[in-house]
Amino acid sequence: MFGYVRYDMPNLYIKDFMLYKAMYCGLCKGIGASCGQAARVGLTYDVAFLSALLHNIAGIDVTVEQAHCAEHLIRKRPIAKLDELTKELGALNTVLLYYKLTDDVADGGKGRGRRLWFKKGFKRAKKRYPELVKIVRGFMGEQERTEKNKTTSPDMAADPTANMMRALSDYFLKDKATEFTAGLFYELGKWVYLIDALDDYDKDRKKKNYNPFVLAYGSAGKKELLEQNGREINFLFDTLFYSLRQNLAKIEFHFNRDLTDNVLLRGLPLETRRVMCGCKQKKMGGKI
Repeated sequence: MFGYVRYDMPNLYIKDFMLYKAMYCGLCKGIGASCGQAARVGLTYDVAFLSALLHNIAGIDVTVEQAHCAEHLIRKRPIAKLDELTKELGALNTVLLYYKLTDDVADGGKGRGRRLWFKKGFKRAKKRYPELVKIVRGFMGEQERTEKNKTTSPDMAADPTANMMRALSDYFLKDKATEFTAGLFYELGKWVYLIDALDDYDKDRKKKNYNPFVLAYGSAGKKELLEQNGREINFLFDTLFYSLRQNLAKIEFHFNRDLTDNVLLRGLPLETRRVMCGCKQKKMGGKI
């Protein structure tokens, strides 16, 4: 899911941008606490967003403090204090990245050396959170089998990743989990898989890697794909966003939901349009 879950900066309040950055830094410390310092280089905004979303739904208050970190030794910066959820999400960040690199290696791409960097962190996560790793490993295996079977339906191809996100939401939320949180995370997982597949269309077509859009619509380039089938692909994403909004509206949030609404209701559609038009991705971040 790495690199696609993004905020809409022009419509993000400064307070929420600062919170996101603080949770990003807090997640970095969470990775260090659960998987070791080396694994911190794999830090992602995607899991930082999951942290904001899960803390809000679970009703776990986030305390932000001014503190130093390994990258900012001189000047203190706002950092979310560590809690058990953040530590476990740090482990999830490492586990997901490790399996992604494993998938890249299996596809014949680079990543073998980088995966070795996270091997020790992955082992620590496996030892500390065996149930978490079991969930990810199980659905990753199902995803691999789905792709080996050359599933031609993009919707069906995304199902294992969508189900993994749903299972993870139940795992983290526990008694706060509902059919609506499950539905929200299912659609989020489906979107991540589909947007990644659409973004990699030309690369997968050239390398003859599995891609459901290539199998469903032929082997023409991405430009031709969208010219000929853009309306159908748009409908697939529009249906997904409709279901996501329906579930989101029925979830109880314990704190301000401006940040999570910005990402889910504005950031994801904007990223979808970016991939559809073939535009380059802008770097996230910024200084506080």
